[in-house]
Amino acid sequence: MKRIIVILVLFITNCLLAQVKFEANVSKNTLGLNERVRIEFSMNEDGDNFVPPNFEACGFRVVGGPSQSISQSWINGRSSFQKSYTYILLPLKKGSLVIRQAVIEINGQQYKTLPIKINVNDAVQQPNDPNEPATVRADNNLYLVADISKTNPYVNEPITVVYKLYFSYNIGITNWKELNKPKYNDFWSQNIDIKQLVPEEGMFKGERYRYVVLRKTVLYPQKAGKLEIEPLSLDIDCQVPRGRPNFFGQVQIVEDSKRVSAGSKVIAVKPLPEAGKPKDFSGAVGKFNFKVTPSRTGLKFGESLNLNVSVTGTGNLKLFSLPKPEVPSTLEMYDPEHSENVTTPLTGMTGSIADKYTIIPQSKGNFPIKPMHFTYFDLSSGTYKTIASPEIMLNVLDGPGLSNAAPIVSGTSKVTATSNKAFAFIKQKTTLKPMVSKDFLGSGLFYSLMILPFLGIPALILFRKRKEADDADIVGNKKKKSNALAKKYLSEAQKQINNKEPFYIALEKAMHNFLKAKLSIETSDMSKDKIKEILLSRNANSETVLDFINLTENCDFARYAPSTSVTIQQDYDKAVEIISNLEKQIT
Repeated sequence: MKRIIVILVLFITNCLLAQVKFEANVSKNTLGLNERVRIEFSMNEDGDNFVPPNFEACGFRVVGGPSQSISQSWINGRSSFQKSYTYILLPLKKGSLVIRQAVIEINGQQYKTLPIKINVNDAVQQPNDPNEPATVRADNNLYLVADISKTNPYVNEPITVVYKLYFSYNIGITNWKELNKPKYNDFWSQNIDIKQLVPEEGMFKGERYRYVVLRKTVLYPQKAGKLEIEPLSLDIDCQVPRGRPNFFGQVQIVEDSKRVSAGSKVIAVKPLPEAGKPKDFSGAVGKFNFKVTPSRTGLKFGESLNLNVSVTGTGNLKLFSLPKPEVPSTLEMYDPEHSENVTTPLTGMTGSIADKYTIIPQSKGNFPIKPMHFTYFDLSSGTYKTIASPEIMLNVLDGPGLSNAAPIVSGTSKVTATSNKAFAFIKQKTTLKPMVSKDFLGSGLFYSLMILPFLGIPALILFRKRKEADDADIVGNKKKKSNALAKKYLSEAQKQINNKEPFYIALEKAMHNFLKAKLSIETSDMSKDKIKEILLSRNANSETVLDFINLTENCDFARYAPSTSVTIQQDYDKAVEIISNLEKQIT
């Protein structure tokens, strides 16, 4: 009996010793944002098809590895095997991050590691290791700076933000990746394209550095108060010298990396002064000229003229509305055609904007167009200035019902257009009904109504089967629902065309639901790159795809930026055009 027990114990022990182990271990579970962590995936049996977790999705960037090690030994006739994959990770953000499961296949069986939770706190100061050979560290030789032209501007006064990356002569930059883009909440912003990064020399902290300009942005604050510019953050890969030169004067070069941030900036925006502000002030800030020009002042009845209202100069040209002309009721004036010729250098917007009105007179006579007034806030003098246009007198040479009108000749059947209009209310056609009507019983309508219920039974059966098939088609129903929502929100956008913020909210929802209906994707998957990839794979035109992405991105911005009814109408027409084009192009 004892012998059987001993045999069972030995058998169970051997089974336990032969158990496959696949584990993940980290060097530490709490670290700073600028610290690294080592993770090792180890197994006691050789396996195939090792799949690590998606570290980027987990909030980490791989800065080292993978490195693989294998060890095998024999002790007292027993073999032991150990294989591992090691990665060095750098966190991308603060918070409680989870490294997901790794997968491997061993002896035809799939094994997974357990998820590992890591807490990432604020960046910590890292002391130099006295035992480490002298190395030029990137920490003290690499800086990202945001140069702001003015920190206390007026509302709608332009300021510039220039992001410069300073680096010493001891290091070389091999690559950089943008982690966080700067956000300009409550600012109108315009990025200036930089075609090529050209290193320059300059002074920083009292020393000579090299630097490159990474980004230039022009900002117009849209409200008064303290406004925060969220920082630009980068991951920089660089090469630094390590140790002293060898016998031949050569220095060992090692790879290093650093995360840099320009830091958040606070702009104290001053409100425009209330003293002396005219009632018709529309928000123009800068230096402008104002003109009202008719295409002609003398014309005949039935002809039209163009009235051009334009502003030229330097300032927030895209962020205010032009004044509207006041004309007599005998002049029919149509909605204006808006045009812009504006460029945005570092000094701010410059160019011209114009509204062109078409006017058609309805009768003969002299009709004045009252003087128009345009007010702007002059930054150089700190005062409001008003420019008035002269009165414009239109001379209409002839019209209906006057001396040149055709007379009524007696004794003839000739009737003028005026008399036709006077008797327009009289009906020219009659509808006759018979005096004696047929009986309903026995009529064709009677027999039709009797047969109709029997004919409706097959149609009812077909309708029921069709409905059951439609109810079972989940994907098709989702597409129909999204398509209906797209039409609903597009209709809602048209109703709200005079209310800027509800209009752009409805327009953005219409565009998203159109995508959900056509591409069968969810809202959570609607990233810019994903949308572009799917649309291009479905044979959509690249220019139409770019217009779609630009319009959806501008919807959120357009809620806060001042805009005219013409601009809103143009955005609506653009959305209808893009949806129509994609309907034709998507296969």
